[in-house]
Amino acid sequence: MNITDIRLRKLPTEGKLKAIVSVTLNDEIVIHDIKIIEGIDSLFLAMPSRKLANGEFRDIAHPINAEARKELEDAVFKEYHAVKEKLNQEQESEEAPEEA
Repeated sequence: MNITDIRLRKLPTEGKLKAIVSVTLNDEIVIHDIKIIEGIDSLFLAMPSRKLANGEFRDIAHPINAEARKELEDAVFKEYHAVKEKLNQEQESEEAPEEA
């Protein structure tokens, strides 16, 4: 699997939903609406899903094996932390008093 682009489309400031992500594979296929969720112990990815008639949710796209899931998680979380760090630095520089 060659992850060629990761875009964080939404970063809510409150709640357990931390970001909504789109991932491009091989510059050919994109998977939208992957969610980064804050769990009890750590962050996890929730793959895009749809609600069935019986009320259950079923993933409409997901990794086939543990290695692919880990590769996807590592890449998405790396990008998420980089974007969060950049936003924190921008916020700190805006809050810092200007020197005379």
